[in-house]
Amino acid sequence: MARYLLRRMNLFVATSLVLLAVLFIATHHFPVEIRFALTGIHAPTVEQITQIDQDYRLQSNQFGQFIGYLQQRLTGNLGISATSQQPVVDELAAVLPASFELAFVAAVLALLFGIPLGVLASMSKNKITQHTIMTITLTGYSIPVFWLGLTLSLWFGVQLGWLPISGQLNLLYEIEPVTGLVLIDTLLSDSPYADSAFIDALHHIILPAVTLAVLPFTVVVRSTRSAIISIMDKTYIKAAEARGLHTSHIVLRHALPNALIPVLKNLGLMLGTFASYAMVVEVIFSWPGVGAWLVSGIYQRDYTVIQGGVLAVALIIIFLSIMIEVLHTAINPLSRKELYAAN
Repeated sequence: MARYLLRRMNLFVATSLVLLAVLFIATHHFPVEIRFALTGIHAPTVEQITQIDQDYRLQSNQFGQFIGYLQQRLTGNLGISATSQQPVVDELAAVLPASFELAFVAAVLALLFGIPLGVLASMSKNKITQHTIMTITLTGYSIPVFWLGLTLSLWFGVQLGWLPISGQLNLLYEIEPVTGLVLIDTLLSDSPYADSAFIDALHHIILPAVTLAVLPFTVVVRSTRSAIISIMDKTYIKAAEARGLHTSHIVLRHALPNALIPVLKNLGLMLGTFASYAMVVEVIFSWPGVGAWLVSGIYQRDYTVIQGGVLAVALIIIFLSIMIEVLHTAINPLSRKELYAAN
């Protein structure tokens, strides 16, 4: 297993180097002066020009420039934002928690509702129930996320007035940031309005989380249903039925744990799509995450923000994909058998 983990880490390093090489090439094709594209400094002084040339090795060949670019990015120097004149690293650290919070809540909703519906669709003898669940999942998979987000905002935010349609928290609440996760910060706050702020934060996250959860929800339902149907035909399930065990006990104790293995793999395969959907959702609901920050940087032609946002999102997707693959191998007996056989 240690050798397998080492191979996965080598894959992460190699993929990250390819990503940085692509960003380096793209930076030299931006329609601006190269020093501005690399640092975000619009009118550098003579001393700054000398320092930039030295840091990024602009007087050497392309390979030397790439080494300089690699050194600066790997040490956390992503330049400054041309719009705010703040370090891109600081801005990135400020918006990442909001994206993680939204993604986590959406994933919890998808699993919480998707797994039971998938089991119900596979075990129900009622054809109407099966067809209804599969129709809902197919419809949810086909609906464009921007249309769904705008429709939910119109219905529940504008027409009914039940839920807020933008932001993380009402501006009336002053909550000291501790973790950057608003739901947790409101619970940790000693403000007399902490409970009200927590409820308000929950109201703010419902619409964007539900919108973002629709895609993984449909994948979880379909994957769970397919896996349960396949597992229920296995020999050990037939043996459990022959011993007189109740169907619910068989499903919960024997079938469902094994069915979650392919569900985990399918979720890992859709991380890229999930991230692109998250960006759209953040823009629609003015959610202050990486997606909205990156799209704002694109509109304002803030090239250092574009590079920093793309680098951060891509590295997170690569890292989580590899971690999910490692976790899948660790909990899947068949994968472990193939791994040990290969070693």
